[in-house]
Amino acid sequence: MSIETGTPRDLLARHPETAYFWGRTVGDGTVESDCVTVRTNDETAARRLAAIAGAEQVDHRIREREYAHDTSITRSEDEYTLQVFGQLGERAGASLGLPLDGQPGGYRLAVFDGQRRQLLRGLLESCGTVCFKSDDGTVGVSFVHDDRTLLVTVQSLLEDIPPETPHGDLSETSSGGYWFSVEDEAVPAFGTWLYEGSDQSGLFAPSRRRKLYRSLEQAEAVDWSP
Repeated sequence: MSIETGTPRDLLARHPETAYFWGRTVGDGTVESDCVTVRTNDETAARRLAAIAGAEQVDHRIREREYAHDTSITRSEDEYTLQVFGQLGERAGASLGLPLDGQPGGYRLAVFDGQRRQLLRGLLESCGTVCFKSDDGTVGVSFVHDDRTLLVTVQSLLEDIPPETPHGDLSETSSGGYWFSVEDEAVPAFGTWLYEGSDQSGLFAPSRRRKLYRSLEQAEAVDWSP
């Protein structure tokens, strides 16, 4: 059953809902002076984001998306888009330091320090990848984005959360973007912490959470005994 999160009075206020919304936005969205656009490939997440933002419509289409680390490979997937019109984008650019109208941003996301779990959850779901590594029985978590400054900000967020979450350095992707990975040994604790309490709030994409949990279960089931 889906959980309706409701509409906060102010999308720039410090709340779990707004932290999740802006995590999704900066990871896979755009901010313009008169419009904020958010994208997701999970219909339930799109419906919840629309409820948070008070958006009246969610558009759906099929998109060809390149793999993060190999742009020569593409896959077809659903894409749901919602837009919030008005002065929200201009306010978000000024208040949160988000890239506005294509200009670089400074990402002043410390305003959500009390909601870091929901902010990082939105970021992982919007610009993160999760995979089970069958060769060594571990789970890989990476963050990928064209904006290097955003990923540096994500690294800073990871360095100040309860589970110790070491990560690698930034590297370039084949498309000219950037990525970094969480150290494999830290992924189980990080993933568990990240989605703690999400059932009660509804602030998550079911397909993304399911993939992470399934990957962690696969890793736990690996038997390396001779």
